[in-house]
Amino acid sequence: MNLEQLVAAAQRGDDDAFYQLIRAHKEKLYRVAYAFFRNETDALEALQEVTCRAYLKLSKLKTPAYVSTWLTRIMIHTCIDEQKRKRRWQLEPTEREAAHVEDTDSRLQIDEALSRLAPVQRQVIILKYFEDLTIREIASLLGHPEGTIKTWLHKALGALREDLGKGW
Repeated sequence: MNLEQLVAAAQRGDDDAFYQLIRAHKEKLYRVAYAFFRNETDALEALQEVTCRAYLKLSKLKTPAYVSTWLTRIMIHTCIDEQKRKRRWQLEPTEREAAHVEDTDSRLQIDEALSRLAPVQRQVIILKYFEDLTIREIASLLGHPEGTIKTWLHKALGALREDLGKGW
């Protein structure tokens, strides 16, 4: 049986034909997965996932001659999906806690720097960046011209940069 006949038989529901098809492409698919993960266990899991996805989607393969390309694309997408999933859980709990402590530290530094600003400058910063108001809305709220609000905002940002350093 040639490749196209094997695909046609598998699409008609012949599980043995599907098994032969996967077996014929197993080495190539494994090499692709191993190139992504550099880990035998993950590569074998990806191969299992591709086998499952291919079995479920075999009816969507339009050109049997491209079965090798089709399977390789499924493998690539499977590997990318798995890498995205792993990236989401990459931080260990202790690293997450350290990131939270660092974030809290940064917030405290910002709060302290804000408390050292003149009251009007602090109000403008809070209204602009914490309440997301526009310059026009702040001007109308405080009862001052827009130009004055822009000046206060500029001076407040300059004072914060000086107080917190250039890294902020």
